[in-house]
Amino acid sequence: MQAFKNFTGMVAPLDRANVDTDQIIPKQFLKAVVRTGLKQGLFIDWRLNPDGTENKDFALNKPRYQGASILVARNNFGCGSSREHAVWALDDAGFRAVIAPEFADIFHNNCLKNGFLPITLPAAEVEHIFRATGDYEAYRLTIDLEKQTVSDDFGWTAHFEIEPFQKKCLLEGLDDVALTLAHEDRILAYEKAHPLPHRFE
Repeated sequence: MQAFKNFTGMVAPLDRANVDTDQIIPKQFLKAVVRTGLKQGLFIDWRLNPDGTENKDFALNKPRYQGASILVARNNFGCGSSREHAVWALDDAGFRAVIAPEFADIFHNNCLKNGFLPITLPAAEVEHIFRATGDYEAYRLTIDLEKQTVSDDFGWTAHFEIEPFQKKCLLEGLDDVALTLAHEDRILAYEKAHPLPHRFE
């Protein structure tokens, strides 16, 4: 897993609550077993009209939000099924973090296990970000995971909480496999001391 590095990025607003994982990445794109190319299906039912043309009213299609790496959304983001592809699709589209007042638990965990940062902020702070994305062209936020802060170029700062172990894993790029391999010597020693019996059919 790629380690999460502090960064400054442009913000794109998704002013919707209860965005479920089927809306983030519809089921027809779940056949993929690789994490690349999934951006083509990201929010596709909102990005495109029924005739396949681009929906110019959808925020992420607007030129001013192209190149955004931070998504801001409303309550209960990532609800629905537990598909990990939802996080992969956001990452493939260039997003590194999503900010919302509340996340669905499974989506939240999938983010953390893939080096993607879900930031929970009070509704008032999220509202501030939404207003700023409309007031300022190319509105940017700086995310400092070590300090657990989100700040902008105009003096606004908010603090977010994250469990210490999850923070460590993100900063060091440790997924479940890497955490297991950290104990490789002990695993090999156990296997040597407890060999499996040979069986012949």
